[in-house]
Amino acid sequence: MADVALSRLFFEIQRPEAAAAYRADPEGVRARYGLSPKALAALAADDVAAIAPVVNAYLLRYYFQVRGLTDAEFIARLNAPPLTEVLDG
Repeated sequence: MADVALSRLFFEIQRPEAAAAYRADPEGVRARYGLSPKALAALAADDVAAIAPVVNAYLLRYYFQVRGLTDAEFIARLNAPPLTEVLDG
């Protein structure tokens, strides 16, 4: 099942000004979306594997580009065991 709040965050940071705001204050931006504690923990850990099951793959990849992960880091984290509890929407 999709995590709608997390997906909305990932969708909205596609706009350059939103991405810049997120880079400057990720915790402040996250607070506006009503994210679950598990989602907040996964975001704080940049836990690709925990987040992947509940968001669109394209949005997931774009989000981690905004976070500054290289393609190699993204793929490695996607294929690694989750660092936090896997999200279930």
